[in-house]
Amino acid sequence: MMRRFLSFRDFDWPLLGVVLLLCVISVGEIYSATLNTKFTGFHTKQIFWILGGIVAMFIFSRINYHRLLDLVPWFYGFSLIALVAVKLGGTKVLGARRWIKIGPMHFQPSEWVKLVLILAVARYFANLGGRRLTWGDILKAFLLVGLPLILVLIQPDMGTALIYTPILIGGLLLGGISIRQSLILAVTGFVLIFGIWNSGKILKPYQKDRLTSFINPDDDPRGKGYHVIQSKIAVGSGGIWGKGIAKGTQTQGNFLPIPHADFIFAAFSEEHGFVGALFILLLYFLILMRLIQNAQTAADLSGSLIIMGVVAVVTFQILVNVGMVIGFMPVTGIPLPLMSYGGSSVLFTFLALGVVMNVRMRRFVN
Repeated sequence: MMRRFLSFRDFDWPLLGVVLLLCVISVGEIYSATLNTKFTGFHTKQIFWILGGIVAMFIFSRINYHRLLDLVPWFYGFSLIALVAVKLGGTKVLGARRWIKIGPMHFQPSEWVKLVLILAVARYFANLGGRRLTWGDILKAFLLVGLPLILVLIQPDMGTALIYTPILIGGLLLGGISIRQSLILAVTGFVLIFGIWNSGKILKPYQKDRLTSFINPDDDPRGKGYHVIQSKIAVGSGGIWGKGIAKGTQTQGNFLPIPHADFIFAAFSEEHGFVGALFILLLYFLILMRLIQNAQTAADLSGSLIIMGVVAVVTFQILVNVGMVIGFMPVTGIPLPLMSYGGSSVLFTFLALGVVMNVRMRRFVN
């Protein structure tokens, strides 16, 4: 039998094509949304982040993912140290310490921890061999994800901390948890959430407000409900075909908050309407379906778990961000993958795609 070697011919070029199309749309929307604002020029920075992400993706696609899994304990330990460093001496912005300043750039460790947790959870459950989980196995999985989650939550960065949960849930579901165990965990989770909500010690008042203000934003239209109201107006005013590039009144009038980042989907919907928004969602659907197909054809369980971890994170971010801008989800500051402005988010996504490509390419290697 002829030996197959790692080759870029096995790269998922259709997936990359859809991803790059989404990136081009992102740059165009960031340019439009920041026109005549203090954020003018951010689209140029986004281009550099995307180019850097593409390079990182190709590099990671060549590194054997089994080697990455072997190094998980080191990655995990470094992540915890970085998160502690953020809390002790990170850059403080709007009352939260989330970044470490390295020269002219700001490094956000919590974004990179997502990839580390995807690898860590995949390694943990793959080592269990797909057998039925014991309560001890489940507890260890909770501790694995829970420790960095708590460190991020106390920054405080509730949005990023929430993104860690689908990694754990996905790992448990694919790792062999039973229906009975799932039900017990669900009931326990509801009880804990109720207790945390009413304790008054873990969640700060403003965090509670952010989680509930979307339900009745008109109760405080100039305060807690402002973001949701302006976002819904922007989305609704776009109509079927939209108002056109740089012609959105909510966006250009500075009514829509952070239109180039958290609320970029609202800005895009205002300018390109229902048809444009549907097109973006179609692109995300194609990306997710392609990722799932790669997970199904992975050479081993660890490869499948890695890709499904990426699917869990990307799906969660899309649902929460889109739900947020149309008033169905609380405002948590979770970015829209490959659309929202932000170096850390863009680089994480491309690094994750690099690992996905690695898994895909190695299914053909003997």
